[in-house]
Amino acid sequence: MISDSPIPHVVPAGRMAGSEQPVLALSDGWELRPWQADDADVLFAAGQDGTIRLWNRLLVNSPEEARQRIERMRRRWQAELAAIWAVARPDGAAVGLIGWGDIDLQGGGAEIVYWLLPAARGAGVAVEATRRVSRWALDDLGLHRLRLCHSTANPASCRVADKAGYTLEGTQRSALLHADGWHDQHLHALVQGDI
Repeated sequence: MISDSPIPHVVPAGRMAGSEQPVLALSDGWELRPWQADDADVLFAAGQDGTIRLWNRLLVNSPEEARQRIERMRRRWQAELAAIWAVARPDGAAVGLIGWGDIDLQGGGAEIVYWLLPAARGAGVAVEATRRVSRWALDDLGLHRLRLCHSTANPASCRVADKAGYTLEGTQRSALLHADGWHDQHLHALVQGDI
């Protein structure tokens, strides 16, 4: 007999909006914290970094636009659409961004976004931060499937995905428009039970 009831939501609505965005501890004195208005200059500087702009398509034209984006991050948390953290030292300036876009509580999925400023690259911070937000998304929030997508021309992101435990599922052809044209992208995923 087929049930008339719809498929239940993987994560009940209100799980994010009903709480403050947490601060997540990392090792070596790093933490993931919500972006703050006084981080606007860092976000503006990141928008001018050639590597960040290439792989993330981040364009921030002014500190005021950066402040607006930070406010939008807060609103998107409340709307349960995104969960974006600053990578920073406690009481220090942000050196990167990591979090979840395209959160789908009903379907139980999300896609990770991240970047680091040059001074924070190459020390394993991206891998550890990816692992930490993945545990938060699966264990604390209750999502089922997480995606990590990146241009096939970006081997550093492929290494982050692999070291963070994501499985390469395939290549999406001509999937993302960058400043230099359409890029194929790798699709990696992590699902409940993988870690």
